[in-house]
Amino acid sequence: MSAPRGLAPNATIGIVGGGQLGRMSALAAARLGYRCHILTPEPDSPAAQVSAGVTLGAFEDQAALRAFASHVDVITFEFENVSAEGLDLLAALKPVHPSPAVLRISQDRAIEKTFLNGIGVATAPWLAVTDMASLNQAASRLGLPAILKTTRLGYDGKGQTMLRTEADFAAAFAELEPKPLVLEGLVDFACEISVIVARGTDGGSTAFDAVENSHRDHILDMTFAPARIPADIAAEARDIARKVADALDLVGLLAVEMFVAADGRVLVNEIAPRPHNSGHWSIDACPASQFDLHIRAIAGLPLPQATRHADAVMKNLVGPEETALWPELLATPGLIPHLYGKAEARPGRKMGHVTRLFALGGLPGPFAIAAALGPLAAQDEMAASNPAIA
Repeated sequence: MSAPRGLAPNATIGIVGGGQLGRMSALAAARLGYRCHILTPEPDSPAAQVSAGVTLGAFEDQAALRAFASHVDVITFEFENVSAEGLDLLAALKPVHPSPAVLRISQDRAIEKTFLNGIGVATAPWLAVTDMASLNQAASRLGLPAILKTTRLGYDGKGQTMLRTEADFAAAFAELEPKPLVLEGLVDFACEISVIVARGTDGGSTAFDAVENSHRDHILDMTFAPARIPADIAAEARDIARKVADALDLVGLLAVEMFVAADGRVLVNEIAPRPHNSGHWSIDACPASQFDLHIRAIAGLPLPQATRHADAVMKNLVGPEETALWPELLATPGLIPHLYGKAEARPGRKMGHVTRLFALGGLPGPFAIAAALGPLAAQDEMAASNPAIA
């Protein structure tokens, strides 16, 4: 009998981070016969609730990192705001996928954009900002309005502010931390899309269809699968995602967020080397979800094609208002609910999501989508009405 390929069944996968992405990764790992062990500073984290083991400790704590590594066979991470130096230590002890080098690129907007532009991938125009003089110079070159962003630790709209006039400069520069910053020129975009690509240890890859994302209060509100864009633009977006994954020599999963400009150009906004909120629809609409492919990739298993058997709409449940609708959501036919096990429903916090499936090729218009979301339709305020590109 030939030796099994990849990580053997009953092996243990270590996940750095205890949030909902780790939780859903652990559930996918269990279906493939693996145990998961979580490194997190938070007791009773969503991922730890469904995992075989947990090490409580900071991501920079060398003793905790060594203890964590002793329990696992391969290591991954579920969000970017972890210590790259900590991953370096882990990589000296056990295989880490994606690599610390990939994490470092995705953690810093300036490094990320420099990398993307260096491999021929277009982004919004941008310039580095280190002081008030460079901010004035960047604004002069890029024009106003523009968006000033931190290079690190930003997510869900945090770490950025709009500059409309020169009067905004001083307060924005003083407020945003850590520095340095980047200034991005505004793009006249028709919609925001994302593509998730999985890439294995052998360099083979597969990409999900491009999906369309709408936001509310800078937080992802809804994802439409597939994106309501022309087929050639969708194909270009998938090619870009694969190109970035190959250039990174990625092993694991990569989400590539992009803007589709009004003139049809596809511009990369940012990358995330992990499962992504905009891929949650794949749990219910695909034979193998983004989490299945992530686990397969880091375990060295064969990658099935990222195909879907249905069109889908994913709606986040954010904060106490939408979480309070849980009983009604459970009673609404057609909604597939997912709750993340978080104890406190704080404003702006992602507590879960629901998915609504439609026949393949049958994603309906905004009014039918709103009706299908039942009690969530009023909360959503017709976010589904984002226009497709002509």
